[in-house]
Amino acid sequence: MTVFGKNTVRVDLPVDDIPKYWYNITPDLPITCPPPLDPITKKPAGPDAMWFFPKNIIMQEISCERFIQIPDEVRDAYVKMSRPTPIFRATRLEEYMKTPAEIYFKYEGISPLGSHKGNTAIAQAYYNKEEGIQGLVTETGAGQWGTALSLACSYFNMKCKVFMTRASHDQKPYRRVLMELYGAEVFASPSHETEFGKKTLAERPNHPGSLGVAISEAIETVRKDPTTKYSLGSVANHVLMHQTIIGQEAKMQLDLIDRKPDYVIGCVGGGSNYAGIAYPFIYEHLRGKLDATFYSVEPKAVPTFTRGVYTYDYGDTGGMTPIFPMYTVGHSFVTPPIHAGGLRYHGKAPTLSALVKAKVVTPLAVGQQDVFEAGRLFSKLEGIVPAPESAHALCSAMNVALECKAKNEKKVILFNMSGHGLLDLGGYGEFLGGRLSNNYEPKELALNDLPVEKEIR
Repeated sequence: MTVFGKNTVRVDLPVDDIPKYWYNITPDLPITCPPPLDPITKKPAGPDAMWFFPKNIIMQEISCERFIQIPDEVRDAYVKMSRPTPIFRATRLEEYMKTPAEIYFKYEGISPLGSHKGNTAIAQAYYNKEEGIQGLVTETGAGQWGTALSLACSYFNMKCKVFMTRASHDQKPYRRVLMELYGAEVFASPSHETEFGKKTLAERPNHPGSLGVAISEAIETVRKDPTTKYSLGSVANHVLMHQTIIGQEAKMQLDLIDRKPDYVIGCVGGGSNYAGIAYPFIYEHLRGKLDATFYSVEPKAVPTFTRGVYTYDYGDTGGMTPIFPMYTVGHSFVTPPIHAGGLRYHGKAPTLSALVKAKVVTPLAVGQQDVFEAGRLFSKLEGIVPAPESAHALCSAMNVALECKAKNEKKVILFNMSGHGLLDLGGYGEFLGGRLSNNYEPKELALNDLPVEKEIR
């Protein structure tokens, strides 16, 4: 731990404190999470429905074991990903806002990847390599996940192919360059590499792309090449579980300074970085050892939790995946081209959806203009440029701090700064130049073509 004066707090952990186990929330869910369905029979899916994953990943996906040991090879790679990551107290932001609240953030942007995504990319590449898989295929929104998997594949001498949503591919060219530096092939999605991509472009030539479309392209590619498997950066149980090293570290760090969070906040696209910071604290909350409020923050442009429905839906636009129980705006929803590309997904993780349904986690939605204003202010005061995704969590943390000011409450706020925005400066440039659109709240969702008509009760 490092504390210099009253205005600087940084809490570090030694390398030996990198968690030795991932936390699987499945056995602790307060309500039953329904099983995924086979996309053809619409009956509960068996392991065969997840053919695009290796067997050891499938076993993690369906496991009810609370703690799963992290292989030594993965922990060694985590060291190179700058784990454990620090916690900072945003003292200058507190002073500017004149709030009695204490604002802490877990900074995942210190990784050479610039985000939290390496926590699961390394694990997935390792497990695929163990089963003799030669290459991985994936999708990416803003490019953080594609970057992470590209480097993870390089670590384990594997091929990597990435379908990047076209809006982000055009907005963030240096993300693509970084993936290519790590050895990956990158295609703007929808692409002409797959039949589904060609079909999508024929129907809408200027399609901005979506994670659902990119997933369909990735899975079609894997179906044609038996030497490869599909790798997913969010949503799935095993992915969220791999990220829980974030919250486990954060708990140890706050214990060192005798703090417990009153609020745990994170942005949410599919759910991986939110689960990473929140699930270890929710574990304490469900056991009666922590009284905290959990906020998951999404963009108003893709209002999955705040306006969607809790039902069964495909994980991709083309209907190739199993049908998952989730909050969704519909798998055919065309997500607007907001700069927070990692949050442009139509559905939410099944376990996180169950927690929202059970009212353990409270969803919030914020607009793009407010997000970038929060990012601008934080950059000026704290010197760290937040990724647009992470700035959603920051924006809501600042709103909570203002509520604490109005009530004169000294609360502890913890949020996940899941990545830096140094490769997102184009979006910040549009904001500073007054060219950033804020008119992305959809009038209609795509709820008329769901594979299962009724909501889950």
